Amino acid sequence: MSDDYQKSRRNGFDPLHPERDAFGRLTGPRGRHQASASAIPQARTRGSSSIDLTGEQADEARELHHLAEETATDAQTYLNALTEVAAGSSPDTAIPVLLLAVSQILLGGARLGAITDVVPSERFEPDAGPDPDIDPLRTGLANLLDGLDEYADIVDPLTSGELIRGILSDDLADVAADLAHGLRHYRDGRVDEALWWWQFSYLSTWGVRATSALRVLQSMLGHLRLDVDTDTVADAEFEALNLD
Repeated sequence: MSDDYQKSRRNGFDPLHPERDAFGRLTGPRGRHQASASAIPQARTRGSSSIDLTGEQADEARELHHLAEETATDAQTYLNALTEVAAGSSPDTAIPVLLLAVSQILLGGARLGAITDVVPSERFEPDAGPDPDIDPLRTGLANLLDGLDEYADIVDPLTSGELIRGILSDDLADVAADLAHGLRHYRDGRVDEALWWWQFSYLSTWGVRATSALRVLQSMLGHLRLDVDTDTVADAEFEALNLD
């Protein structure tokens, strides 16, 4: 991390306390989680040539506020879905739910990536609070995906074809950590800071991890639906054709 700029500690939700939201408040089936300090990417310089939420015309500011509102809703939906799946209450629907949640948040990320760089009003990111603990969430997902959690990943499809081991539960949890950190800023009224963080972390970390997770989840669902024993399929077809 550069000397000019240091990111503050992340905030998220705790699946062990689903009655609390991303900020620890008693509001409903939400919680908090964390990413480790080593997972926080280097911040890029906050320049002056990109979109400044506080310096543009009112119509542009309204558009960015609307984008922030949509992203906050998408982020909370993703966190809620992950918390529910990690709790293990509906294992039979876990893969489809995760696939839908990741697909939806990647759509939100694509919107962030399509706009010009957002520049927050403050040079340094305000302290968002203590690091949350995402180990319970990560563990819950790993237990649920036992036997399916590891996969073959590529470092970078453009610069390196090196294969590495990916872990789906880590990908899902790391995405949640970045989203929850931005939510903290948004709900504390720092809309431009939230947008900057969501956009930056989408391009540098969570967009990559969510894309890898989406590919794995889609592959899982395809195998579950298509890799059916031929005898089972034949029996089902016979029964369907011979219904009275």
